[in-house]
Amino acid sequence: MSIRTIIVDDEPPARHKLKLFLADEPDFEIIAECSNGAEAISAIAKHRADVMFLDIQMPEVDGFGVLETISPARLPFVVFVTAHDAYALKAFEVRALDYLLKPYDRTRLRQTLTRVRAAMQHASIEKQQTQILSMLADLKTHRKHPERILIKSAGRVYFVNVDEIEWAEAEGNYVRLHVGSESHLVRQTMNALERRTDPHRFVRIHRSTLVNVARVKEIQPWFEGDYVAILLSGKRLSVSRPYRKKLTRLLEQHS
Repeated sequence: MSIRTIIVDDEPPARHKLKLFLADEPDFEIIAECSNGAEAISAIAKHRADVMFLDIQMPEVDGFGVLETISPARLPFVVFVTAHDAYALKAFEVRALDYLLKPYDRTRLRQTLTRVRAAMQHASIEKQQTQILSMLADLKTHRKHPERILIKSAGRVYFVNVDEIEWAEAEGNYVRLHVGSESHLVRQTMNALERRTDPHRFVRIHRSTLVNVARVKEIQPWFEGDYVAILLSGKRLSVSRPYRKKLTRLLEQHS
């Protein structure tokens, strides 16, 4: 029996590693390889898959967004792949077929493949679909905003505390986080970062700028109806007119 498999991960090395491991498993047939959530949604619509290895942290459409978009009738067995997020892992242990915590080795993957094979023979896909949809509803209700953000740079993997971020600026499909005298480049869009952060603590002040309200000292009028936000560090950031009212309202709440 061929187990039709879709791999979804925005990092090429991660996809390559999984393909390399699955090459030693002749019953797993890779029918699609996706580098983002949009490609995954299209692949599920095009192919009848048995199992999907789904990364969670992806720009634009993340793993949760993929599952929310797919029709339950098209949803295959799902193995989640993640680098962190303890709350999600706890939910996956109860409701998902399995999860892989990066970095995983061949032995850990083979444990997952054993579960997939058993599910193909004995489990009900309808039951797992119900569990996945229930998990998504639970995560929407209870998922907390992360307290730390994962940074991968020059072979290093480390975390930045969200509270320590003063402001963030967009750089194409990346975001640069400013923490004191340091800055960190994250592969994530500004829209994705805004969705992940607490809206009571972080606010958009410009199309390309997000600021930690607790780090704002004052705002002053500038040119042509725009304003400037002055941070505790002395940094001055432009505040576009459409965003001023929301910033002012949050500053009043924090005062």
